[in-house]
Amino acid sequence: MNLQLNDKVAIVTGASRGIGRSIAKILAAEGMRLVVVSRSQQQLEEVRESSRVETLVVATDLRDPDAPATVVAAAIARFGQIDLLVNNAGATKRGDFLTLPDADWMDGFALKFFGAMRLSRVVWPFLKKSQGSIVNIVGIGGRTGSEEFTIGGSVNSALLNLTKSLADRGVRDGIRVNAINPGSILTERLQTRIESYASQHGIDESTAPALMAQSFGVSRFGDPEEIAQMVAFLASPIAGFCQGSIIDIDGGQTRTL
Repeated sequence: MNLQLNDKVAIVTGASRGIGRSIAKILAAEGMRLVVVSRSQQQLEEVRESSRVETLVVATDLRDPDAPATVVAAAIARFGQIDLLVNNAGATKRGDFLTLPDADWMDGFALKFFGAMRLSRVVWPFLKKSQGSIVNIVGIGGRTGSEEFTIGGSVNSALLNLTKSLADRGVRDGIRVNAINPGSILTERLQTRIESYASQHGIDESTAPALMAQSFGVSRFGDPEEIAQMVAFLASPIAGFCQGSIIDIDGGQTRTL
């Protein structure tokens, strides 16, 4: 299927590893030129070197309020246009609500929510010009509360609401804004949890993923490329009637409406 993305320009945050790295790979395969963003210069350079399209590396910390403007300015200076923003950066700390300090809450919102909000605000005029789109990578914790995921769930819920709000504005400005809620995806972060699960239950690490997935009520964990393929679809004109859509990709883990 031709997604009609060739020569368009995408900013992908959190692109150095995991889901973000897969998103960059898939968008490059569709012919999009890339602006890859994270704190790790070295890992971003690896992404650039493996890409077959023109790729701009911007190593910065999006928790810095000035960083989003720097990213967008660099993208415009290099490519002269922006057609897609993928807000993927951000991790939040799990733990007991009663012992999580304010600093962890502030840090959780600083990158995933405020980084995405500021970047969306700065890039908006350029997306309006290109009639482009935003895809927010959020997470199912924003729809279903969990006692050990109070920070992440709160951040994700806020980002889902922001998605709907920007989509409402986007109808007027010709910008499509959608979100994806990944479930448990096989990234380095999940691998750490799998190792902990194996240790806690006294089982071999080779059998732990299947057993842990079953405990979540799913048949398996997801692959980062499964998220990336949906990003490419939502970015394409083929998904032109998707506006404010929130898509769960979680193997059926979310059972609520």
